[in-house]
Amino acid sequence: MMGDWIGRVLSRLGAPGAEDRDADEPDVADQMEAAYDAAEMGDHATAVALWRPLAEDGVARAQANLGACYAEGLGVERDPTQAANWLERAAEAGDPLGQRNLAALHFKGEGVAQDDAAALDLYRAAAEQGDGPAQDMLSWMLLEGQGSVAADPVAARRWALEAAAQGVASAMTRLGLIAHNALGMERDPVEAARWWSEAARRGEPDGQAMLGAALHMGQGVEQDSRAAYVWLLRADAGGGALAAPFLGPVRSLLSEEDAEKAEAIAARPLPAAEEPAA
Repeated sequence: MMGDWIGRVLSRLGAPGAEDRDADEPDVADQMEAAYDAAEMGDHATAVALWRPLAEDGVARAQANLGACYAEGLGVERDPTQAANWLERAAEAGDPLGQRNLAALHFKGEGVAQDDAAALDLYRAAAEQGDGPAQDMLSWMLLEGQGSVAADPVAARRWALEAAAQGVASAMTRLGLIAHNALGMERDPVEAARWWSEAARRGEPDGQAMLGAALHMGQGVEQDSRAAYVWLLRADAGGGALAAPFLGPVRSLLSEEDAEKAEAIAARPLPAAEEPAA
């Protein structure tokens, strides 16, 4: 397997032993793909070595990727200042990944001044280019009124829907909360439970916890204590703090046999999730 991986990279880079190429040097797309292959194999040092010359030549996505590596300490020593330097270049060039990751630095105050308003603007710029995680963060900031703006649940729901359409599970959980709490819309327990189900099947712990609570109370779905226990156990195992208040009360409603069956189901891997609901 490792030999096949090395061969693919050598082929894309035009190294000795590779297939002949029309040009003497590999093109940017080939170098980028080789770097992505290296990163996927966990070899971030090689990915950084491939991205760095491209970043220095002004390739915005390479700048964004190099900045992300500095931000996370992947293949290089973690350095928020260097991360900000490369991400700012990528963001200025209009790269949505660079904009989103620079927004995260501003939000946390790492390598740049902590600035929610700057983070909001950058998340919005990336979101408008279709970046799902940026749409998700923009939705959260708008719902919470972060970034020197008043809370706007209608806009928050719109961006959460955009992110959910791209499979972002945390956005689905938020859509459920928006529907459940009547934020910018009429209260709709059925829609809330539907979105929590979508998030839960994708492994999102808060969505699993909220679905478990809905099943426990019969809100938006038919009451089912055993199914509730299954989802609450999965949420708890995934680190979801929202499950804890419900676990004891739901467990007390089950027979020993039903509890054991639920625990066995909860321990199984989740099946692959289908496309998000419309």
